[in-house]
Amino acid sequence: MTYVVTESCIKCKYTDCVEVCPVDCFYEGENMLVINPDECIDCGVCVPECPIEAISPDTAPEMETWVEMNAHYAKIWPNITLKKPPLEDADTWASVPNKYPGHFSPKKGS
Repeated sequence: MTYVVTESCIKCKYTDCVEVCPVDCFYEGENMLVINPDECIDCGVCVPECPIEAISPDTAPEMETWVEMNAHYAKIWPNITLKKPPLEDADTWASVPNKYPGHFSPKKGS
């Protein structure tokens, strides 16, 4: 099992989770984070840190797409290990459903 970042993170990018990760397996895109499933040690300490519940186990229903997406972008986005402020309008987007693909950005983080 591994954990993955899901659609809820899009346009929010809260980074509370990266500070608690013991193996630094988070990677930063322009408007979301991903977890490298090959680096994740399945400890789950990141899950309760996410204020919008955007991190799920890969065994949850319908996670195949998110596992693939996390694996793909973890290879091209930069690693993030320190907490940063969320995106400026994160609170506005936190409860918006169906953000992917209309609001996802494949660009690298900043």
